[in-house]
Amino acid sequence: MKYISHEDSNLAFAQTNKPVLKSHEVLVKVAAIGVNRADCMQRQGKYPAPAGDSLILGLECAGTIIELGKEVEKTWLNKRIFTLCAGGAYSEYVAVDAKQLMELPDDVTMAEGAAISEVYLTAFGALFELGKLQKGQTALIHAGASGVGGAAIQMAKSAGATVVITAGTDDKCQHAKELGADHAINYKTTDFVEYMQANNLTANAIVDPVSGSYLNKNATIAAMDCQIVMLAFLDGRFAEVDFATLLQKRISFHASTLRNRSIEFKRNLRDDFVARFYSELADKKYDFNVYKTLPWGDANEAHAILERNENAGKVVLLVE
Repeated sequence: MKYISHEDSNLAFAQTNKPVLKSHEVLVKVAAIGVNRADCMQRQGKYPAPAGDSLILGLECAGTIIELGKEVEKTWLNKRIFTLCAGGAYSEYVAVDAKQLMELPDDVTMAEGAAISEVYLTAFGALFELGKLQKGQTALIHAGASGVGGAAIQMAKSAGATVVITAGTDDKCQHAKELGADHAINYKTTDFVEYMQANNLTANAIVDPVSGSYLNKNATIAAMDCQIVMLAFLDGRFAEVDFATLLQKRISFHASTLRNRSIEFKRNLRDDFVARFYSELADKKYDFNVYKTLPWGDANEAHAILERNENAGKVVLLVE
């Protein structure tokens, strides 16, 4: 099969054998690939695949099931699906754990399907499993114009929460508002702590891929018993922490990643997400937030778009 290699940080087509299925897996003929920052980091040699996962890039895709492992229900054959992948999505075919599959509704395109799994499951886990967000509460979502941010905005609004986001341009703030954000703060021109204090806002759940200097700022505008969920550390890996504020407000701090979770964790997360939000996805109540689609031969440009922080939403590669 054809796949995209990432030797020497350059993306280029190469050939390898099709995956050999384990009994619990299916073989997906890939139609579209969601591009994520983790892919960029892996290409750069900064985020190696966990032991046992495919060394090929790609953590999510949409496509059609063409082969089944011996333990998999026969009804999955020929289904259109979207799914997380344990690597390997940047290829014509990828092996996927059958219990992580989600059926792609007929009127949802492959490109839209490829933009769902990683960001919606990440946002769902952060906001609801760890963040414990409830109706009537307030969510603060940093990088609100990102793929995860867009998913988080829409699920939080669906759950009846007030949504505050930060983003780096006025256009990205406007994009977040169009997705449903109640307050959108351009962090380059407005301090989010000052804005929230001026508007009498405190956050019950905070989704933060920035970290660094944001930790103490988050604590300043946190409500009592706030859950802060760190997904990355774009502002740096070290920070001084005001523990007095954390204690005073009984703040819980979570550091969470999805890629290196166990297969059982991902299955359970998928099941919880499907039970709560799949019907709304199937009914197309959400904007799937696709910023740009590119042929998969333009994978280098797709990575460059993310590395320039150009995108508001997901970049998707279409397999020819």
